[in-house]
Amino acid sequence: MSMCSSCSSGSSSTKSWIVHGIVAGAAVAAAIGGGAYLVRCRKFRARVVGIIPARYASSRFEGKPLVNILGKPMIQRTWERAKLATTLDHIVVATDDERIAECCRGFGSDVVMTSESCRNGTERCHEALQKLDKKYDVVVNIQGDEPLIEPEIIDGIVRSLQLAPDAVFSTAVTSLKPEDAFDPNRVKCVVDNQGYAIYFSRGLIPYNKSGKVNPHFPYMLHLGIQSYDAKFLKIYPELQPTPLQLEEDLEQLKVLENGYKMKVIKVDHEAHGVDVPEDVEKIENLMREQNLS
Repeated sequence: MSMCSSCSSGSSSTKSWIVHGIVAGAAVAAAIGGGAYLVRCRKFRARVVGIIPARYASSRFEGKPLVNILGKPMIQRTWERAKLATTLDHIVVATDDERIAECCRGFGSDVVMTSESCRNGTERCHEALQKLDKKYDVVVNIQGDEPLIEPEIIDGIVRSLQLAPDAVFSTAVTSLKPEDAFDPNRVKCVVDNQGYAIYFSRGLIPYNKSGKVNPHFPYMLHLGIQSYDAKFLKIYPELQPTPLQLEEDLEQLKVLENGYKMKVIKVDHEAHGVDVPEDVEKIENLMREQNLS
């Protein structure tokens, strides 16, 4: 789902899901101190930076951040969407490639150069955070391959983390399409009754005895965007890789396996990430249909 004047009903639906998730967080806040906590929360994790990790040497799609999408590099489209979020005090692109850096400076983005040794976006965000002049309480990892990311989702995960002092991480999910059930590039998620993540997998979860998709079960698709408490992000690289993380190749599992809590909000979002070159045409067709320039 894209954000435009002709899609106001979809936007309202997204906001309603986000509000539901934030209200759940507020309930936790009330349980540990009520109004007094909410007053403090206005200053809790107050300064927020959005970081867009971008690398050129992707195994599935080399040079992906610079691919042209209706006349603009994909990284620029993601940056422009992120700029619409109201919770971000600053946005930077973190990259290890001068070609990406030069492109980003050209359209006005601040850039932080990071090393080629970063194993994932979280580690790249960690390194970029250390190089920023100002101090931040929350870091939002904005996936550079989501050129239609909705700013309300960015704001939603930030606010959910601000309202969940027992969590160090927050992210978003949306409904999983049946045709994506067994696609390993579509990461699935299950949560508990309080809105905290239980597990992430490239396989279908939960998986029933029939081995088939249950059309009546609300399976959830993980959206790549996530935010971290800045203090936690500083220790994240020090945590050793964990068995589940390595088996699934999902960095979120290292957080859960080490006993940290992760807040999850559900949003009504048509996921349109670019994983392989064939996805570019799909994105462009969608943008034409919705008159997005």
